[in-house]
Amino acid sequence: MSRLAVIVSLFASAIAVMSLFFASPAMAQATQAPTPAASAGTGDVSTQFSIGGIIRAGDDPVEGVEVLVSGSGFSETGTTGADGRWAVAVPGPGEYTAELQVDTLPDGVAPRDPDNVTRDVTIGTTNTVNVLFPTGEGTAASGTIWDTLFSRFFYGLNFGLLLALAAIGISLIFGTTGVNNFAHGEMLTFGAIIFYVFTAMGWNLLLAILLTVVLSAALGWTQDAVLFKPLRKRGVGLVQVLIVTIGLSIVLRYLYLYFFDGGTRNIATGITDNVTIGPVTVTLTSIISMGISIVMLGLVGYFLTRTRIGKATRAVSDNASLAAASGINVDRVIRIVWVLAGALTGLSGVLYGLYRGVTWDMGFAILLLLFAAVTLGGLGSAFGALVGSLIIGIITELSTIVIPPDLRYAVALIVLIGVLLFRPQGVLGRKERIG
Repeated sequence: MSRLAVIVSLFASAIAVMSLFFASPAMAQATQAPTPAASAGTGDVSTQFSIGGIIRAGDDPVEGVEVLVSGSGFSETGTTGADGRWAVAVPGPGEYTAELQVDTLPDGVAPRDPDNVTRDVTIGTTNTVNVLFPTGEGTAASGTIWDTLFSRFFYGLNFGLLLALAAIGISLIFGTTGVNNFAHGEMLTFGAIIFYVFTAMGWNLLLAILLTVVLSAALGWTQDAVLFKPLRKRGVGLVQVLIVTIGLSIVLRYLYLYFFDGGTRNIATGITDNVTIGPVTVTLTSIISMGISIVMLGLVGYFLTRTRIGKATRAVSDNASLAAASGINVDRVIRIVWVLAGALTGLSGVLYGLYRGVTWDMGFAILLLLFAAVTLGGLGSAFGALVGSLIIGIITELSTIVIPPDLRYAVALIVLIGVLLFRPQGVLGRKERIG
């Protein structure tokens, strides 16, 4: 019970840090809703209702591009800052239109679809809406289709590695407990928010990452100790547990909204260098993130295949009853799995926050992709989750060559359906006899 108190205290401390940080006068001033005129300049708005986005030429942000937001008697222009971000504070919920001002694009940069530079935006339950204006075709005109394919493949590989860290956690939990954890996205969001808080307080990046991973592991430990282990002991069915995870997801998500509000925040790392790999130019942060992902995935593979606890985890995943009969402490293995899943998912949240910015519902937004990756690779298979994540990440990015980027996630789900029609067990899953 003392260990439980320690872990709960750690989680409570994390929440307290968030509440104190966002309640501080400096942070209150930073998050105070700006006037529309102020919002038009920097592209870094955190307000009750806003419309924004980021404009890049390839992977480089474009400064000084204007986007006109109008609707419901409102009209205001947002201008991208040095980071390529723009935002406009709007009066409230309603229907708006965001129009890219093509004449403000720099020479050599053009919209991918010159006939489609207007976006219809609805502000409803979501306070902040991001819209995309894909550009860069003007700078890539001299490149070949192979350059484009390589660059999209590279970005997809980066995205797939980020997904894999979180998807492996889902797969391990499902393999050992049979539970589809719909609160897994909130574990990812937790990692991103905690890391943002630490970096905003000026902490060293490495120390911030380590503490974020520790607190995320503690969150996984707490979920199993406080909620899921008691449910297992009471013999609660998987359907009921599934409903509990949905409820937990809702509770955590709106706690994040309460403390973090609905804005999008960027994590300041101080690393601004770019790296060129063939036709691809990416930030040094992205390269470091990919390296961290690869190292962590390698360590997970080693843990599952070379250590006693890892082999016990695989045994419990294959057959929990047989594993228990052979002397394996199933509850201990499940607890370790929850801790490992929390740590990996928290780290995924850190890297995804560096990749796309931090929002209160970022984990929920990609939860379906995580489940798609796990199902595609094979339910309960950690290595299948890795393969499925890479497939999903690469396909979503390659699809943007021929379809609007807004539809790329739909393509991934269509691929999932197609694979399951021909191989229901997934890529690395095993056939099972029913009946």
